[in-house]
Amino acid sequence: MTIAKKSSKSAKKKGGIVVRGKRKESIAKATISKGHGVVRVNSLNVDAIPNRYTRELILEPLHMAPEVASGVDISVAVVGGGQMGQAQAVRMAIARALVEFANDPLLKEKMIARDRFLLAEDFRRVEPKKYLGPKARARFQKSYR
Repeated sequence: MTIAKKSSKSAKKKGGIVVRGKRKESIAKATISKGHGVVRVNSLNVDAIPNRYTRELILEPLHMAPEVASGVDISVAVVGGGQMGQAQAVRMAIARALVEFANDPLLKEKMIARDRFLLAEDFRRVEPKKYLGPKARARFQKSYR
């Protein structure tokens, strides 16, 4: 009896698919669920982003799959990094969410053909600073005169 009750409660929760996107130091978590095509980044409507280039970068996956994007609501929470790193992390999270929600291999291939980094993380990270130098690779120069 109690098991059936718990499963009915979890079925009532309004959820969706949660996907992650990373770029440099930025991490974005996107939640996608059925809706009316509303996209929010940190509780702010994506149309309210002032930088036009950043806004178009974020909306690129939505333009590639308009039939899927018009029937879903996407909410993205992004932290860390700078403006462009966050925009690219949000872009990746949205693209991954659309592919997982649609469950369409053709959409996945279309996105990979357009830009591999829509779905695949960039593994490069900043190299740590070493001793005997001012930066990761540079060394202090020595002058004898």
